[in-house]
Amino acid sequence: MSVETVEEGEQSCSAAATETNMDGSMPSLPPVLSANSSLLSEDLDSSVDSSGLGASADNEEIEMYKGEEEDLAEDDDPSEKRKRDIVLRDYQMEVARPALEEKNIIICLPTGSGKTRVAVYITEKHLEMRKQMGQPGKVVVLVNKVPLVEQHYKAEFGRFLKHQYSVERVSGASQLKISFPQIIEQNDIIICTAQILENSLAKAKNGDEDGIKLSQFTLMVIDECHHTKKGGVYNHIMIRFLKQKHQNHLLKKQEKSPVPLPQILGLTASPGVGGAMSQQRAEEHILQICANLDAFTIKTKTFKEEEAKTPFKRIARAEERKEDPFGDVIKKIMDEIHEHAELKPLCEPGTQNYEQWVVQKEQNAAKEENQKVRVCAEHLRQYNEALHQSNTIRMSDAFRFLDKYHNEELKTKSSPDEEGIVTITDTERFLFTLFKDNKAKLQQLMGKPQYENNNLAQLKTNILKEFSTRERARGIIFTRTRLSAIALCQWIQENPKFDEVGVSASYLIGGGDQSLVKPMTAAEQKDVLNKFRDGQINLLIATTVAEEGLDIAECNFVIRYCLVTNEIAMIQARGRGRAEDSSYTLVAEAGSGVAERESVNEYREKMMSKAIAKVCKMNRADYEKKIREFQMQAIMEEKVKIKKKQQKGMMKEPPSKISLSCRQCSVFVCSGEDIEKIENMHHVNVTPQFSKLFTVRENASLQERLLDYETNGVIACKNCGQQWGSMMLYKSIECPCLHIKNFVVTYGTKKKTFSKWSELPIKFTAFDYTQHADLLVEDSGEEDDDMETD
Repeated sequence: MSVETVEEGEQSCSAAATETNMDGSMPSLPPVLSANSSLLSEDLDSSVDSSGLGASADNEEIEMYKGEEEDLAEDDDPSEKRKRDIVLRDYQMEVARPALEEKNIIICLPTGSGKTRVAVYITEKHLEMRKQMGQPGKVVVLVNKVPLVEQHYKAEFGRFLKHQYSVERVSGASQLKISFPQIIEQNDIIICTAQILENSLAKAKNGDEDGIKLSQFTLMVIDECHHTKKGGVYNHIMIRFLKQKHQNHLLKKQEKSPVPLPQILGLTASPGVGGAMSQQRAEEHILQICANLDAFTIKTKTFKEEEAKTPFKRIARAEERKEDPFGDVIKKIMDEIHEHAELKPLCEPGTQNYEQWVVQKEQNAAKEENQKVRVCAEHLRQYNEALHQSNTIRMSDAFRFLDKYHNEELKTKSSPDEEGIVTITDTERFLFTLFKDNKAKLQQLMGKPQYENNNLAQLKTNILKEFSTRERARGIIFTRTRLSAIALCQWIQENPKFDEVGVSASYLIGGGDQSLVKPMTAAEQKDVLNKFRDGQINLLIATTVAEEGLDIAECNFVIRYCLVTNEIAMIQARGRGRAEDSSYTLVAEAGSGVAERESVNEYREKMMSKAIAKVCKMNRADYEKKIREFQMQAIMEEKVKIKKKQQKGMMKEPPSKISLSCRQCSVFVCSGEDIEKIENMHHVNVTPQFSKLFTVRENASLQERLLDYETNGVIACKNCGQQWGSMMLYKSIECPCLHIKNFVVTYGTKKKTFSKWSELPIKFTAFDYTQHADLLVEDSGEEDDDMETD
């Protein structure tokens, strides 16, 4: 259940993945769709990218970066492009050894200890050895975020190997289009997002000539390989590998030649323990990851000279709030709404549990056509978010959030044309009046600094201390939501005390369009990171998007602000403090449970280290037996999944089985027979009777041009103002595009809500462009005749 809309996507492996959509289940976008386009098909498969930082989607265009070669040669002698020597430290050479013997391994080294450099060295030696043996070599480097493609190219693989081998990078955020199989054919080393490879492998399976096979590669490097787990794109690729490996065993038995498979090299700073509560479970988790990557072993190293660099850690506990009149007013409003809708919450407002409860209430009320409860639940959710904000950022930020929400809701209730007034129900009138009546009181309280939460004061003390005690301070503050990242940045910029000690702050948030906050584009993210690198910005306020993988300049302090997720996130965030004498601080309110959860993570980190050590010492036969068990289980699960999918496809029912009604006012909208699919993605209804039911409002986000479509505005219910989807221009035909989350679907005798069209086992007909274009031409012809008569 997607519960935290405003939340930044967390680690893909976060323990919360199953309950709050924090795992990267933000749908990734095709590169040609802007992140904030309201046109999006909700059923795009998401990639591993947990951050919305430009993940690649199912129908990703294949493009390449060009024109940056000169960056690589900056520090070369201009007179000769000589080969760069890669010199590994002893511990790096030690972990690389089995890979140099052509074994599949996982390298687990802390952030900043040169994992990627080891991978570059292994790649070079692998290609050299293939050359000596007179065999072709081809390496693919897989990453899970678009910015990492360019980063690995410029800082590592391109920098060290471009002079001997052809290195190319491919992602969905590039310019020059060219076929992916062609790129693979023409280059020795290809750096790409995992989804691009998976898309191409899937094409080959379906007999498409644009597809490629794993057998074309001799080495596959998987960055952040702890994401190779169920449901992730890395896992889809590795399941193909395991199936072929299993098939090869059978071929050998039949004395036939096996299909060649690439050597696997996994890189991670922390495989985590997968939420394990016992040492045995932690070991099983490590073995599972080894099985997923078909690893001969997992190589790690505890090295004393590096341990000295581990950031100094402290927990800064803020005092509990003694008085919170601002929060009390919000809770009082919430109680009045509970009473009005006859709701009895099971948990304290302002918590995540309350959020889950209220989302469930809204979904049930929509299905039961209980408009009163549905709209009250929607408002309660916003007040709950405001409570969370007033506990982490300023009261004024929480007030602005609520004020903006109410203003935008009121806008939907005013008719954009003379066709009639959008109806406003008694409950809506009650909710708007309730906020209006308390507005002055909230404004008055937010102006009293003595009532602010103590977390901010604690954060201020820490920032000032870092900047006044260090000669050149450079740090990152990690926070939970995009709203809090932006609000904290404003708070720092508006406070002269920070200016006095030389703080220059900016925020960094993800690119997925899944929240109330406008996402950051890849160009904006790159710009901020560049400024941070060259010192124009010395304090970055980031959501968890910056925790993993991104090459962020050396920091000498990291602060996690009221934020705790899992042990992987903790290790990744702490690893950002790479400079000498760096510090890692957790700022949390006493009694909030945040500090306690951090100590659980520290315990899990120790469990993880012990588990890795135990797995490394396992008897070889036992290790291989266990790995084979896990792999056979994965192959069997995949077979069952495919079978189910095929059955589901066969069971796809006719569109006449469903009808749609407005999620807010329950008015009948259309039958499934009226819906057609454009490009197997967008669900549109171009019938004349449907056009009478909605109004078109201006699209708040910028109009975006993309391929054959253009977003032209938001379509909303004429009766209640509920948004239904967006108006799109498809090859000059206006098509109202429906988003299923805005409707209740009557399926046979049952009413259901869906968040994606793909969840609906209905086979919609494809949009017939010629037929619709013919009708439009006929209509315009009649109009021309009328004009002539006039």
